[in-house]
Amino acid sequence: MSHDWSALERDLRRQLPAKSVLSRRQELFSYDCDGLTLERHCPPLAVLPETTEQVSAALRLCHQHNVPFVARGSGTGLSGGALVDQQALLVVTSRMRRVLKVDLDNHCVTVQPGVINSWVTRAVAGEGFYYAPDPSSQVVCSIGGNVAENSGGVHCLKYGVTSNHVLGLEVVLPDGTVTSLAGPLAETPELDLRGAFIGSEGTLGIATAITLRLLRAPDCVNVLLADFSTMEAAGEAVRAVTAAGLLPSGMEIMDNVTINAVDDFFGYDEYPRDAAAVLLIELDGQEAEVQASAVQAEKLCHEAGARGLRRAEDPTECAVLWKGRKSAFSAVGKITPTYYVQDGVVPRSSLPTVLTAIERLSREHGLPVANVFHAGDGNLHPLILYSATEPKAESRVKALGAAILKECLAVGGSISGEHGIGADKRCYLDWMFAPDDLETMALLRRAFDPDQRANPGKVLPTPKTCGESARRSVTLPTGVDLF
Repeated sequence: MSHDWSALERDLRRQLPAKSVLSRRQELFSYDCDGLTLERHCPPLAVLPETTEQVSAALRLCHQHNVPFVARGSGTGLSGGALVDQQALLVVTSRMRRVLKVDLDNHCVTVQPGVINSWVTRAVAGEGFYYAPDPSSQVVCSIGGNVAENSGGVHCLKYGVTSNHVLGLEVVLPDGTVTSLAGPLAETPELDLRGAFIGSEGTLGIATAITLRLLRAPDCVNVLLADFSTMEAAGEAVRAVTAAGLLPSGMEIMDNVTINAVDDFFGYDEYPRDAAAVLLIELDGQEAEVQASAVQAEKLCHEAGARGLRRAEDPTECAVLWKGRKSAFSAVGKITPTYYVQDGVVPRSSLPTVLTAIERLSREHGLPVANVFHAGDGNLHPLILYSATEPKAESRVKALGAAILKECLAVGGSISGEHGIGADKRCYLDWMFAPDDLETMALLRRAFDPDQRANPGKVLPTPKTCGESARRSVTLPTGVDLF
């Protein structure tokens, strides 16, 4: 379908500030991809609103002109969710960066979607509070993007993902209507549309105000660093710690490739270069509880085969041990400027099996893989390293990524833990779900977006995006009365 972009641009400039509308190609090039750089598509037009009213005006005009739209935050997503691979207006929320309300009495804060994740904690840390979800990109990723992808982070083992910390949402629906989903209360009696919206990847509308749950900062934090001569031994330590009833706030593993990349990145050896794996365990809570748990965790790591152990108790020392994990993706980027991050989930008991399979697949496909992952909840993030100049590099990378996801599914896992489906994995969704399941998802989407203009072609497989196979597509009838 062709659209009259000149007419839409004219109407947008009439209702939005001049600086909010971008139409020159050199301005739009910076939005040709998100954190997934395998595909690039320059949007025809973009707007950068600063208020809910401006977002509403832009979506009303899209509705009037029958133009699709794609929402984008900081652009750090890793599944192509903010990719404009079909002609659509790009709505960028990065200028919506205000903290709207701080309510410490009720342990919550309301922010605009462009507020950076780490800014939330910074805004309330002086009062002894913090915001728990902490993706590795937390110094650059936005809360709106976290809501769209239901992002996790290194502390999701104990504290959960974004959906566990969002109390309410102000949302602009695809026709420009402004509505509220839930509110400041943790439990409400109505249908949980808030839960349906979180993780919907921009296919149901755009969140313009987000009320977040705040937690009290723990009294005591300890971080353990254990190194192992085999990945299997590190996995056994994870199993032993959880089997003992300990609940760390985070458990992360990095393999040898990642260890050396991080040490090279820092310019000094923070982690032992000859280790097959290092395991980070963070424990928090009351001091007596943390100290007892740390002693027990150290014992379990030794029994699992740990060669060395370090324990940090001072906040600065704890941050140093975590710095390498938080910098892992950047460090790997120094080895090769092009890499592809996959995101799958497996039961903890299956970690050794799947990691062995990844090593085998890496050899078969002739592509090195670095592994860094949330070991506590089995969320794998294999980084496939490649050179974009090699023949058919991208197709080889995607083939290896798909093979890794099949290994995750074979042990009862999932094709995504926190990075979403987006454009990258939409054609794999039917590996997990039956046609009836996909139809139900599509009906929910249509309830919010009858014209299917919000982030078109993302998440669900369709004939246009995944070929003509009926088994691998979802086609909704028009004119369906859903309510």
